[in-house]
Amino acid sequence: MKKVLFATTALVASAGFAAAEVSLSGSAEIGIFDNGTSDAQFHSDMDVKFSLSGETDNGLTFGATIDLDEVGDDDDVAGIPAGDPIAAAGVGEEHSVFISGGFGTVTMGDTDGALDWAMQEVNLVGGSIQDDETIHAGFNANSGLDGSNDGQVLRYDYSFGAFAVAASVELDDAGTADDVYAIGFKYDADLGGIALGFGLGYQDGGATFGDITGVSIDADFGNGFVAGLNYSDFSTGNDHLGLGVGYTMDALSIGVNYGEFDTGADGFGLAVNYDLGGAVVQFGYGDSSTGTDTYSLGIAMSF
Repeated sequence: MKKVLFATTALVASAGFAAAEVSLSGSAEIGIFDNGTSDAQFHSDMDVKFSLSGETDNGLTFGATIDLDEVGDDDDVAGIPAGDPIAAAGVGEEHSVFISGGFGTVTMGDTDGALDWAMQEVNLVGGSIQDDETIHAGFNANSGLDGSNDGQVLRYDYSFGAFAVAASVELDDAGTADDVYAIGFKYDADLGGIALGFGLGYQDGGATFGDITGVSIDADFGNGFVAGLNYSDFSTGNDHLGLGVGYTMDALSIGVNYGEFDTGADGFGLAVNYDLGGAVVQFGYGDSSTGTDTYSLGIAMSF
């Protein structure tokens, strides 16, 4: 089969901006999965992403992305990961717009709030076609209160050397709930050849949503091993602890993570990947204290 893909188109104009670029990328998946509540079923999925970027005459950079997620997803509704409203609708889109310069970067749209931006998730290596390693009952994606209102987040971030800081807000358009504010900090360090990353974030949703304080640390040991730990303190209760380890050797990657909430919900996830070059064989498994086990096996392709 012959494949043709126009990956990048560059546009140049004489006024208004120095240059602009539009790029197209995509991915596709095929495989089989079991969501723990129904029989095993086939899975096929496709994702298309447009990235736009440009630069003004005075050196400001700007851009936007739109992700046409779950295009052509042939899964039954019963097989869609819990909490995935875009997948549940069958088709959706995610988009964000940014402008950047010496002052830092301002991003608006479907983007991470400052708490999520600062914290490291513990699924450090690999992935699976059904995200089994991240949908178990003990996993926390650190999204915090993002999406509590309309999902449109405005974030400002700035980096100086090994430090980076961000602040974000998500407004309540309806006037029936509190706005959500967040601040986050990152710091990278090298300790005897071990690359360390530290994250600290705080998010406040007022009386409506409460607040969250989170901290994370991750380490790359430089020999294929990585590890991470995060902790979130919710003012409404149900604090969370997560940890993960991963190992990569040549084309093989293995990642394991575990998490637990104060309510007693916990679980672990496993992802095993083998990189074929442009395509990856992926196996995922998730085990939850709720008694639900999930698995998937397939091939993820990048274009």
